[in-house]
Order: sequence, then structure tokens, then C-alpha cells
Amino acid sequence: MDRYLIPHWSRSALISVDVQNDFSLPGVPLEIPGTRKIMSGVAALLDVFRRRGRPIVHVVRLYLEDGSNVDLCRRSMVEAGKKALVPESRGAEIVEQLSRAPGGFRLDAEKLLKGEFQELGSREFAMFKPRWGAFYKTGLEEFLKTRGIDTLVFCGCNFPNCPRTSIYEASERDFRLVVASDAISGIYDLGIYELQNIGASLLTVREIERLVFETE
Repeated sequence: MDRYLIPHWSRSALISVDVQNDFSLPGVPLEIPGTRKIMSGVAALLDVFRRRGRPIVHVVRLYLEDGSNVDLCRRSMVEAGKKALVPESRGAEIVEQLSRAPGGFRLDAEKLLKGEFQELGSREFAMFKPRWGAFYKTGLEEFLKTRGIDTLVFCGCNFPNCPRTSIYEASERDFRLVVASDAISGIYDLGIYELQNIGASLLTVREIERLVFETE
């Protein structure tokens, strides 16, 4: 493998994208098919990084009820009264099975909407992104680089939109890339081919676990 692309597991962080109830529960306004099925893989990957003491960042969306901060493609929907990802609502919260805390995490919407990082646990954080990509108008790049991170492992929902955009943004910033193929919803063959063309490693959760523990 090209030496510039080899993951540095000792300098890695996990980026979990949009693992929120309004994307994963049955019948919710923004339900993404297949997202509920990958939650066990996401949970296993979170456990790997927690056990290894590596940083985790949960990237989330929050939609103000007046629609003022919503993507143009969904703004009319929200302005018409459809409730989705409303701050402090159950739908906006991270899926409960992914939390170590009884009753799940509780996001601090006020802090997140200001662009601040919310500490959820030891080396585990939440952050808000205003659009598809996790680096767009956020402090994520500085947050990672000040911690010596040069390798990012991606999981979450829904590959064609937010994970894909975030992965390409990470590539633009010269992060080494790993995608958990069985912990990301909506992934497809052409997308996998395109990821390989930008130097991303496609690995299963089990393969990531082995490498994280064997190479340090």
C-alpha cells in the first residue's frame, strides 16, 4: 500500500455521522432505509475506539423549527411544519444503543449550534455541522489536528450524502481515510470504487478492531 495512504492507527479518530433517531427509527420523517441495520456495527466500532482510548466525534444535524438553518432542499418541508431533527427533541438525539450512559446521550443543542464541541465522555465528543460535510463551517479540522490526528475512520448514515461529503472533505485536508464498510448505510459499488480511487481503505469493523489492537 502507498506509504501516504497507510492508516496510522495510533493517530486515528472515529467520525460517526448522523447516527440520530430521525434518520434511523421506523417511520420518522427522514428515515434512511438500512440505517437501523448498521447500528450494531456502529456500536461495535464505538466500543473498539472506547476500549483503545482513541478520540470519537459524533457529527450531528439540528434543524431550527423556522427552517432558517436548513438545507435548501429540505427547507420548504420544515417551513411547512414537518418536524425533523428539532433541537432537544428525541428525534435529534443520538441513537440510544450507541451510548454508554443510561438513557442515552443528551445533546446540548445551544452549545452545539454555537459551533462548540460537547464532551460526552472520555475522549468522546459531539459537534454540529450546518450542511452535508463535517468540515464545512466547523472547527473539526483544528480540533483533530491539535490532537495529532492524521487518520479518520468513518461510519454512520447515509453514505451518498453526509458521510461521502465528509470523507471527500477529509481527503482535501490530507487525512488518511478508512471507511467501515459494514457500519455505514447507503453504500454502493460505484461509491466503493470511487473511495478506493481517492485512497480510502474499505475495512469491516472486525478488520478495524484487529488492526487497532495489533498495530499499537
